[in-house]
Amino acid sequence: MKLLLTLAGLSTVLFFFIACVQSSNLQKTDSSIKESLHCGKTTSRLAAPVTNEIYYSHDTSLQGMVLIPAGKFEMGGDNNQAMPDEYPRHWVSVDSFYMDATEVTNAQFKKFVDATGYITTAERKPDWEEIKKSLPPGTARPPDSVMVAASLVFVQSDKPLRMENYMQWWSWVPGADWQHPQGPQSNIIGKENFPVVHISWYDAQAYCQWAGKRLPTEAEWEFAARGGLINHIYPWGNEPVNSGKPKANSWEGNFPYSNTQKDGYTRAAPVKSFAPNGYGLYDMAGNVWEWCSDWYSNDYYQTFKGKSASNPQGPAHSYNREDPYTPKRVLRGGSFLCNDSYCSGYRVARRMKSSADTGLEHTGFRCVKDVKKNKQYIEKKNKSD
Repeated sequence: MKLLLTLAGLSTVLFFFIACVQSSNLQKTDSSIKESLHCGKTTSRLAAPVTNEIYYSHDTSLQGMVLIPAGKFEMGGDNNQAMPDEYPRHWVSVDSFYMDATEVTNAQFKKFVDATGYITTAERKPDWEEIKKSLPPGTARPPDSVMVAASLVFVQSDKPLRMENYMQWWSWVPGADWQHPQGPQSNIIGKENFPVVHISWYDAQAYCQWAGKRLPTEAEWEFAARGGLINHIYPWGNEPVNSGKPKANSWEGNFPYSNTQKDGYTRAAPVKSFAPNGYGLYDMAGNVWEWCSDWYSNDYYQTFKGKSASNPQGPAHSYNREDPYTPKRVLRGGSFLCNDSYCSGYRVARRMKSSADTGLEHTGFRCVKDVKKNKQYIEKKNKSD
């Protein structure tokens, strides 16, 4: 198996377990290809877990957040695009909580970095001892030339490509990180209101801890994304994503080589560029994938067959039959790369997964806060004052 692939004259890493896409995968049916690849599946970021010590700020502010009411809903697949891991549909109840109205922006993340000196996963040199823990036994160590701080950047093709080989549109770019989304020659000047990207699950957790918040559970995220609608496919209802006026930032045209830009964007868009859902939440479909707190297991929903759940926290551990060596966390919401021809990530029930150390050009997050805990802290603070 090749460890490197030359793209545009540059040696870029497409690490081993994506090289573990066996030649037999090329014989998969269309449906199984969609299941295994989705529109966001990529390599792991392959870096050591975060070691920064971030202190909880005890911030009780609810600025930029909206109250999501307690409720009960049917969680899971809504149409014929649904994948096996979205079934069975099952009843879930959630307590009320506060949720960020938008994805965390570059400006918000910068405040966190300025206050803490935090270094993101993408800015860290990969640690081989950590990497090999989630790779098949006997995998060879890569050359030092690719063991550098880097992240994965989308590369648009100029022609149709075989959709099962996602290595063709992702490039391992040294120097790509949240401040340099397309690599060291890019920047976020003037993009303070864009969602922060190249964020690993560890990065999102660190930010949440500093901000006095947390990541949403997968159930909370889906309930909030539905915006009060009952059994609808998208945050806005049932109208297909490409019908009518633009409703989300997605890939319009033929992926990965032709984007009509009907929605006005080829990559990430500023937050609040599209109408909010019924709860006042923006970009719950498209723009960037959003981390949830849960471990991912492809058969997790099976545990709720014939019964309901109250505030589910996800499985106790991760399992993904396609890649059993690498533990994964859940992402939701789709991104600017999602398209109905191969991915429907903007459906409210769509599930995605990736290793916690993965950071990509289309991966960000938003936070939530418990109503009860925030109220209890304010009361305790007022008494002490």
